[in-house]
Amino acid sequence: MPALTDADFDRVVVEGGGLVLVDFWAPWCGPCARLSPVIEALAAEHTGTMRVAALDIEAHPAAAARHAVLSLPTLILFSDGTEVARLTGAPSEKKIRRALAKHLG
Repeated sequence: MPALTDADFDRVVVEGGGLVLVDFWAPWCGPCARLSPVIEALAAEHTGTMRVAALDIEAHPAAAARHAVLSLPTLILFSDGTEVARLTGAPSEKKIRRALAKHLG
């Protein structure tokens, strides 16, 4: 799963178009680590229909601040650069799949 930076966030997520799921996380976040395998599986499953990337908010806080990420983990689904869904905390895989299904068609 590609790692985003503050410098490339807009190019990849906003200007890149299509569906992009961004996993906002931090190295010290236990729930983030537990959620990571689910996110990686979703990325593999939806190759070609949705891009998935991760942003370490400690190393790259500007993009997280611009998108009002206040708790971890936070998953934001962007469609053509616009936020269309947000999940915070440690949502279940089922909850994530339900939120994505509305946009994956």
